Amino acid sequence: MSISVLRTSDAWWVQTPTGAAEIATKAVSTGDLLADRAAVAAAAAAGGSVPVDELELVSPVTAPCRVVAQMTNFESHVRDAGMDPTTVPLTFFRKSSASITGPHGEIVRPAHVRLLDYEVEIGLVIGRDIPVGTTITDANLADHIAALTITNDVSARDIQLPQTQFYEAKSYPTFTPVGPALVLLEEDELSRFGDLRLRLSVGGQERQNALVDGDMLYRPLQALQALTRFQDLAAGDLILTGTPVGTALSAPPKPIEIIGNLLPPAVKWKAFFARQAKNPKYLQHGDVVEASVATDDGALDLGTQRLTVRYAR
Repeated sequence: MSISVLRTSDAWWVQTPTGAAEIATKAVSTGDLLADRAAVAAAAAAGGSVPVDELELVSPVTAPCRVVAQMTNFESHVRDAGMDPTTVPLTFFRKSSASITGPHGEIVRPAHVRLLDYEVEIGLVIGRDIPVGTTITDANLADHIAALTITNDVSARDIQLPQTQFYEAKSYPTFTPVGPALVLLEEDELSRFGDLRLRLSVGGQERQNALVDGDMLYRPLQALQALTRFQDLAAGDLILTGTPVGTALSAPPKPIEIIGNLLPPAVKWKAFFARQAKNPKYLQHGDVVEASVATDDGALDLGTQRLTVRYAR
């Protein structure tokens, strides 16, 4: 049975049916905590009495760590971007772990950013060090993925697109909300990964709603097999697995795209962003963004994060 681990600024907790139980551990990082499973199990067995809603939760994934993200990994999102899912390779980009923030605070739009977008994603939390060349199979996948969590890959689209790279546009402080929970899984629960449904709403209006099954192109096994060809991973590292259709950014109609490709880059981007500025789906000051991930039967529930957008001056 899964165990939901919560974190405050000064302690780790297990969420139980009766409240939260503090974990008796000296763990400072997520990697340290994952190595102290005995303390986690003891807290879960003891039961909790502290009301969860009284805890000021921070991200259950600590920084510094590696934050690696899969690109265009849901068929619905690929098609919305104007691409053919059958031609999309398994690719990755990196985010700064300084972008990690908690599940109930703010998403802060820097003053120079104009087009702020959202992407609800499932985060994989690595449970042990994985050197390059490690063989990962269905049989041992659960040995390497310790937990799942909710993430939001917040993006500054007006920075991302002209640069044709993602690092800056997705790495500003607060651009990776994580949590509320670090959900430690049993092997049979990881097998239900395909049953997870991702949802995101802005101001109470649903923007994203999709099941992993039938939409995600490359599953965690394929992602880890690809990463370990070239990338060491460590306990506590975070892998974002992509987002479904429903983001503010969408591909322009084909005639407009064809005309745009004939223009000089500076003119093309000026016209593109002028159109995008009229799109009301981009995050506005004061918007409340809620994201949740769970199976439809509730057997596996990663919780809900709720953040408010603030424009920096």
